[in-house]
Amino acid sequence: MPLNLSPEYFKAIEPMIPLMASLPKFEVNDVQTRRDVLGKMFENLLSAAPYPEDVEQPIKHQVKSYDGATIDMYQIKKKGAPTEPGPAIVHSHGGGMIFCSAMDFANVVATMVASTGVQFFTVDYRLAPEARHPTLVEDVYAGLKYVHEHAADFNVDTKRIAVMGESAGGGIAGGVALMARDRKLEPPLAKQILVYPMLDDRTTTPNPAIEQFLTWKYEDNITGWTALLGDKFGTDSVEPYAAPARVESVEGLPSTYIDVGELDIFAAEDMRYAQRLALANISTEFHLYPGGKSRIPPMILSCPHPLC
Repeated sequence: MPLNLSPEYFKAIEPMIPLMASLPKFEVNDVQTRRDVLGKMFENLLSAAPYPEDVEQPIKHQVKSYDGATIDMYQIKKKGAPTEPGPAIVHSHGGGMIFCSAMDFANVVATMVASTGVQFFTVDYRLAPEARHPTLVEDVYAGLKYVHEHAADFNVDTKRIAVMGESAGGGIAGGVALMARDRKLEPPLAKQILVYPMLDDRTTTPNPAIEQFLTWKYEDNITGWTALLGDKFGTDSVEPYAAPARVESVEGLPSTYIDVGELDIFAAEDMRYAQRLALANISTEFHLYPGGKSRIPPMILSCPHPLC
């Protein structure tokens, strides 16, 4: 039986179908047109989500990255949040490495804060190709270090910090988790939450069974990875901090949540990564959602885990 959209997913995206059908075909490596069209489309969709009344407006913090550059990071927390140290999530947004910003995702992040009570720190990392690897992952790692160093000010328990991201942000979060392991962050990360993460620059061969359903297509994937990696794209010189699927060993990584839809370009690479983690005896929760792209179930942030 051929793959198809589930009725529930179709209902959710039905208002978007005319818009998606009207999108032009983008040339490979045309970053600017993707920013002008896809980037603006996602900005509009994300901003349509209502900002919860019980969540404070984002609080901007300025963080020094590895190269001395100053980047913005936004703290989003519930109003009247407890003063006792609690969990926190360092978040990296989606956008194929080339578009969107932390503030574009603020309404979505605030919704997760409202439903879980966990405060988020979403990092406005620099985008490719103006910034190439390792800048994006180093920017988010700098945000993680900043939260660690200011944990007392933020009422954060450093034993209960996770990294999280969607799509490109999920790949960056995975790279940050590898950095935290290799640089011996102490205490170590409690969890990584990777939502349809972009993990492998070698995902370039089209799967005809899903092409008609894709928002982020194979040409887009080549464009995003090339913007990030330049001439290293697709070669043996790509570092795991850029493409976590390339890491030789996943030993020592934290408890992990991964989800992806079967109609997503990242499905195969995410399944393989989840399997590697599970075979390394790392506590791993993996969801492959039929007939769609992904879900972010509230239970991933309210589970009985050291993060919570």
